[in-house]
Amino acid sequence: MAKFRKIGILSSGGDAPGMNAAIRAVTRRALSQGIEVVGILGGYAGLLGAADESDPDVIRAKYLRPLDTRSVSNIVTRGGTMLYSSRCPEFKTEAGMAKALKTCHEHEIDAVIAIGGDGTFRGATDLTNHGIPSIGIPGTIDNDITATDQTIGFDTALNTALTMIDALRDTAESHARCIVTEVMGNGCGFLSLYLGIATGAISIAIPEMPFDRAYAINRIRDAREKHGKRGIIAICGEGMPDINGVKYGQDFADEIAASTGIDTRFTKLGHIIRGGNPTLRDRLTATQMGVEAVNMLLEGRSNLVMCVTENRITSVDINFALVLDRMYKNKLKDGDLEGFTGYQLAQMKARCEARHAKIKRLYGISYDICM
Repeated sequence: MAKFRKIGILSSGGDAPGMNAAIRAVTRRALSQGIEVVGILGGYAGLLGAADESDPDVIRAKYLRPLDTRSVSNIVTRGGTMLYSSRCPEFKTEAGMAKALKTCHEHEIDAVIAIGGDGTFRGATDLTNHGIPSIGIPGTIDNDITATDQTIGFDTALNTALTMIDALRDTAESHARCIVTEVMGNGCGFLSLYLGIATGAISIAIPEMPFDRAYAINRIRDAREKHGKRGIIAICGEGMPDINGVKYGQDFADEIAASTGIDTRFTKLGHIIRGGNPTLRDRLTATQMGVEAVNMLLEGRSNLVMCVTENRITSVDINFALVLDRMYKNKLKDGDLEGFTGYQLAQMKARCEARHAKIKRLYGISYDICM
């Protein structure tokens, strides 16, 4: 079993409900093994800030906060992240990395567990490559990490948005309106697709699938003229391309109104779905991932991403996860596939195909049942 004096934990990038549950789990599991835990405030920026500051009271208040059983008590119920979050371009530079390493060495941080998305994982890989073992925990409402079936925060965001879209349907029904609703997702359509099916949206536009606007508009017209439908909801994923500088959803709403004469409004759920108390599923997933992340470090393993695979907590190499993500999103760069075995490349291809197949299957279901 690997020996650690102190583990650092941080959250980086966009916040997600359930991050606090992961922080709590990491802290209490590490403490149970006699390991100190320090919370790094503000993500990777906290590591850099601590290196520039000499006053220990300032460092404790602004950058590094010792965590104990009491300091993480009751945070499991809260959204957001008690360690705060940010994006830190400087961390990507050699000077930034030198500051991060200085902080780790001066404050005896032997390993880091980082909660966030792909940018967070790249940072964890950089730390590992410089001698600080690190593990990533996927925390993002978008569910856009290809290596895992579910990210922390996805389920809560779904339930928050579900309540809001149900409320929109009430007013759409009252005024006989069509409401086109843009849902966050950062180029990933899972939030929009799940919500569209669950709310009975008449159409769902997501980046991963071709969207036939003319067909959708005819369907909306028929719903009103042939079936007398009053309240109509259409869902649009955040990653759909702007049209002549206009948000895709807004342009679609304008075309619906012009083509059908139906009073049509555009609304954007935005960052509100990042907040709120995490659901049971997100709390449980975050807790299991946090405990297993500490276990991986104790086993001498690092440079991993914790994942959910077929309802089991698993782990994959961070580099594998990052390249898999770029493969799925058609963003591979020259040299990305070098160093992987034929078996690993076949695994990546199979995972991409399985994810595409899942979206295609759900998209087909939406056409059959939504109106």
